[in-house]
Amino acid sequence: MSRRFVATAAVLFAASVLAACGTMGTGAGATANLAPTAAISPNPTMGKVTFRPLDHGVRVEGEVRGFAPGTEHGFHIHEKGDCGDNGNASGGHFNPGGGTHGKFAAPGSHAGELPSLVADSSGVARFSVDVHSISLTEGANNNVVGRALVVHRDRDDFTTQPAGNSGPRIACAVITRG
Repeated sequence: MSRRFVATAAVLFAASVLAACGTMGTGAGATANLAPTAAISPNPTMGKVTFRPLDHGVRVEGEVRGFAPGTEHGFHIHEKGDCGDNGNASGGHFNPGGGTHGKFAAPGSHAGELPSLVADSSGVARFSVDVHSISLTEGANNNVVGRALVVHRDRDDFTTQPAGNSGPRIACAVITRG
């Protein structure tokens, strides 16, 4: 065997080991393809959100479009995996720990709290956030797979109980494996 062949094989082997290490212990991810509800008309709100397991939580990232430029919108994980009735069938915010409604990552707030979506000058909100109060682990009480992801028309005031007075649900998706 030539030295070049051995060196190439060693590099490929090392690359495959490193790639495998990057996914060890993280399990399968999940996605949510947000579709507009009929709560407002016209409603161009749609997007794709991915959920990737971390050692301690989940990275939630994606893009939602169709907003008026510069607007802010409530963004939450809801308790039921049902987007019927303009997203209202999804129930309240996902709250396995019995917390109160508040700002994302604030002590005692719901597990389903996510940072508000803020649209850029093109009406697109892009985000990436690590959420330590949720998981993708089957059987865990904080597992979000099978629950609804909801975008609201208005900004979340972070104080009104139980949902932040963020208005109608304008986009919804069920979080699914894959």
